[in-house]
Amino acid sequence: MASKEVLYTREGYEEAVERLEYLKTKKRHEIAAKIKAAREFGDLSENAEYEEAKQEQGFVEGEIVELEYKIKNAKIIDEKTIPGGVIHIGSTVKFYDSDMEEEYTFTIVGSDEADLDEGRISNESPVGKAIIGAKKGDTVKVVAPFGDYEVKILDIL
Repeated sequence: MASKEVLYTREGYEEAVERLEYLKTKKRHEIAAKIKAAREFGDLSENAEYEEAKQEQGFVEGEIVELEYKIKNAKIIDEKTIPGGVIHIGSTVKFYDSDMEEEYTFTIVGSDEADLDEGRISNESPVGKAIIGAKKGDTVKVVAPFGDYEVKILDIL
């Protein structure tokens, strides 16, 4: 199976590495302590604390495997190698959405870092795909599931 490249900003990559370190060093030990304490309650077949701790352990181990894969296959976008004035991963962009008749400001990030509440949209989202490579003043067509529309790039911050 071919590995898929995972795009990160420098900040996003460092957050992923820190999260992995936390899960491996602190969270694993916390869960091990919960499991040990739950075992002391006796019969494991009817022990809700034990079952809950084992379930949490499974989620954490799954997250560890996922983060290790992403970090192993990470490509950090180096803004210094990208020509100025062109939207790329890491760019903060102010644009006008003609469909909604509103201005928005978002930072374009890799899909793993996307968080709409934090103003970060994925480069794989319809808007992200459309504006990557655009310049200030460009009007680009966004192909979206609910219908196409245009956005005008007002500024690259």
